[in-house]
Amino acid sequence: MAKDRKTDVLVIGAGPAGAMTAKWAAKSGANVLLLEKRQEVGSPVRCGEGMSKDWLGEVGITPGRWVNLEVEGARIYSPSEKVFEINEKHAGNEVGYVVERDEFDKQLAIDAGNAGAELMLKCAATELLKEGGKVVGAKVKQFGESFEIRAPVTIGADGFESQVGRWAGIPTNLAMRDMDTCLQYRMTNVDCDVRYCDFYLGKVAPGGYVWVFPKAEGLANVGIGVQVSQVSSPADARTYLDRWIAAHPGYAKGKKIDMVGGGVSISAPLKQTVADGIMLVGDAARMIDPLTGGGIANGCIAGKICGEVAAKAAHDGTPTKEFFQAYEHGWRARLEEKLYRNWLAKEKLVTLQDSTFDKVIDVLAGVKLQKLNVHNILKAVHDKYPEVTKEFEAFL
Repeated sequence: MAKDRKTDVLVIGAGPAGAMTAKWAAKSGANVLLLEKRQEVGSPVRCGEGMSKDWLGEVGITPGRWVNLEVEGARIYSPSEKVFEINEKHAGNEVGYVVERDEFDKQLAIDAGNAGAELMLKCAATELLKEGGKVVGAKVKQFGESFEIRAPVTIGADGFESQVGRWAGIPTNLAMRDMDTCLQYRMTNVDCDVRYCDFYLGKVAPGGYVWVFPKAEGLANVGIGVQVSQVSSPADARTYLDRWIAAHPGYAKGKKIDMVGGGVSISAPLKQTVADGIMLVGDAARMIDPLTGGGIANGCIAGKICGEVAAKAAHDGTPTKEFFQAYEHGWRARLEEKLYRNWLAKEKLVTLQDSTFDKVIDVLAGVKLQKLNVHNILKAVHDKYPEVTKEFEAFL
C-alpha cells in the first residue's frame, strides 16, 4: 500500500521543463520528486520535433542520439510559394536540429535522475494540498492508490492543459485567438530536402503555418497549426493539412505512418507564474513562442532558473510568492520581451491577406539582412512596400 511522502521539491510533469527544473533543483542540493502521469516519459510525442541549438549549453544539455538531423536553415514560403531561405542561426526556435522527441525527453529525465531526482511514473496529481492558502504539496494517484506528497515547493510543469495552475488560482485562461490546434503526420516516400525545415504561410493554414521537418531522406514530419478562432472546429486542421498535401505532388505520393495532434498556446506571457508554495514553468506557464509555437527551449531555460530558485526556497524555508520573485524576474529577464513582441507580431500577422505575405517574402528573398528580427524585416519591407507596414509602425 502506498504511503504518504515528503520531499523538498515536488515537480508535476516530466516533460522538458519539468525534467530540467528537477535536474537543477537536485543539482542545487534539494530532494526532488518528479511525477509523470504516463507510464513512459516522452510518449506519446506531440511535437513537430524541430529545435534550435544555440541554447543547449546554457542549460547543460549535450547533444546525443536524440539528434535525428542537423539542418542548414529554413525555407519560408509565401502563399504563391515565393521562397525565402534563412540560415539556422536566424531561423528561430524551431530550426537547427530535427530530433527524436521521445528520446530527447528521456535523456532529460536521465539527466534529472543522475542529478539525484526521483522519478515516479504512472503517478498523476489529483489536487493540490493547501494550508492557509499556501500550496504544501499534492494529492496523487499511482496504480489505483491515492496518497499525499508534501513539499514546501511544488512546481506545475503539466503542459498546455495544465490543471496545477488552475488549482493554485493562477490565471492561465486563454482566449480563442491565443490557441492553435495542431495536427502532424510522419510521412515516408516524400520529396523532402534534408537541408531545410520548410514553413508555408497564408490561408493554407489560417492564423498559423504548414511545416515540413525532414527526418531522413524521404521521411518527414508534415504538420499544421491553425488558430482556433479562425476555424469552425479543431478538426478543420486535418482538412487544411490534407488539402495542402494533395496540392503538393512530392507529398501527395507519400505514405502516412503515424499521426499526432494537440493544442498550443500562442498567448502573451502570463502576468503571474508564482503563488505561495508554487511556481509554474514551461507550457503550463504559457512560455511557448507565440509566433513559432516552439516551447522546448523556453521551457528548459526557465526550468533551470526555476529549479535553482526552488532548491534555495526549500533550504531557506521561504517558499513564498515574494521569495519566488527571483524566478519571475529571472525568466522574464531572459524571455519575456521576445515573447511579448512576438505575440504583438502574431496579432498583426494573422490579419494579413495572402497578397501581403507574398510582398513580404518577395522583399526578404531579395535582400541580405545582417540580423533577422521583426524590426529589420519590417524596415526592409517598408523600403519597397511602405503601404504594407503602416499597421506595424510601432515595431519600426
